[in-house]
Amino acid sequence: MDFVALNKPDPSKPTICIIAEGSYPYITGGVSAWIQDIISGLTNYNFIIFAISAEEAEPKYTFPPNVIGLVNKLLTAPVEKPKKTIPQQFFTAIESFHNDMMQKKDFTKFKDIFSFINDNRYEPSALQRHITSFHIVTQYNSIRNPLYQFSDYYWAWRASHEYMMKIMTWDLPKADLYHTISTGYAGLCAACAKIKYNKPVLLTEHGLYNKEREIDIKRATWVKGYQRDMWINIFNDLSTITYDYSDCVISLFEVNRNIQIAQGAKREKTLVIPNGIEIDRYLDLKTETRKEFSVGIVARVVPIKDVKNFIIMAKIVSESIPDVKFYIIGPTDEDESYYEDCVKLVENFQIQDKVIFTGKADVRRYYKFLDVVVLSSIREAQPLVILEAYAAGIPVVSTRVGNVPEMLDFDDILLADPKDSEKLAQGVIYLYNNPDYREKLVASNRNKVIQFYNKKDLIATYDNLYAKYISMYTQ
Repeated sequence: MDFVALNKPDPSKPTICIIAEGSYPYITGGVSAWIQDIISGLTNYNFIIFAISAEEAEPKYTFPPNVIGLVNKLLTAPVEKPKKTIPQQFFTAIESFHNDMMQKKDFTKFKDIFSFINDNRYEPSALQRHITSFHIVTQYNSIRNPLYQFSDYYWAWRASHEYMMKIMTWDLPKADLYHTISTGYAGLCAACAKIKYNKPVLLTEHGLYNKEREIDIKRATWVKGYQRDMWINIFNDLSTITYDYSDCVISLFEVNRNIQIAQGAKREKTLVIPNGIEIDRYLDLKTETRKEFSVGIVARVVPIKDVKNFIIMAKIVSESIPDVKFYIIGPTDEDESYYEDCVKLVENFQIQDKVIFTGKADVRRYYKFLDVVVLSSIREAQPLVILEAYAAGIPVVSTRVGNVPEMLDFDDILLADPKDSEKLAQGVIYLYNNPDYREKLVASNRNKVIQFYNKKDLIATYDNLYAKYISMYTQ
């Protein structure tokens, strides 16, 4: 999709280009909600959304009036084939770049590779089919992959490099600042924009993209041996490139900041800005008392949220607390087969009378009466759901992921390893049996969220950062 104009830009306001991969505005969830909050809160800027997707989709968010345009770039879309002959010097530059990258972790020559591909619009498959490319791949295979078939190595190389080469043919919309919400392909886009337009780049990592991809790749059955290592190394290198070209590298909490630094981000560039919520929306909820003990999960019904683990926990808890209800609060249409599996699991456990799938809903309606919120996720960064629950006066039991242990004060009663449904159940049962402990948590957690996680502070911080870096590049 080319640039789609949405609202008339205000020429007196700077323009920010938000670069998002596989999230806003087509997927709901924490990262997308965060982007919507940033845009809605910073009305003194125009925004362009540059989305990277696998397929066409309809936006799931209503754009604020300061969103002036949308570009949805498909990684699977073909590139217009040029009629130019590819000169040998390009491949010499490619080989030199690879040698520097492999031997010294020096990515300086990346800008030359990008400029060459972007200026000439060479189609990725044409570059990959060139005889010199074949010779380069053959050489690397003999060094790094001697025990596996060359064909496996070759096709893994083509697949892993095609998207990167395709991205380098794209032109991002012109803006005063580029804000990428991950490394990976979005980060690569931001680096290319920095080279082409000489404008500031901000990176905000909610999780750590390369680490998340590494987990996915190691679980995948379609890669093996050096193919797996190749994919992991590429995502690590994309993180390094993004860090190199970003003016400011932001994480949500200190642990991730230290990992960014260990992976090559310069310490003086790094910054921690925690999530924030609109606290008053949750502080003022009127509590509803219900006869049954109410336990909820607020999440999309998708594998990464491990809703099946929540259901197994529900079965265990229901055997100790007869009068209990479980609410699965969130959209069910993102992965329909997974949702159907969850429904069957509830039926197999014969707890249909205790488990309710609400679908997409206003969570505040449920925060009024929930006694405990549970997170069963495999991966999280700094979940907004925990902050909302704290503000609403609800204790949380969660898997030990991302920043969650710190958010739960490293309380082992409330924490479980991913997939440990029995430990989650023990946490819920403990809170049921210890109402005084629940009340103690409610008071301390509310104070914590008021002090450290106010969305007004989040918006003000990004407002200052945008102004600071735009000013630096216009002097």
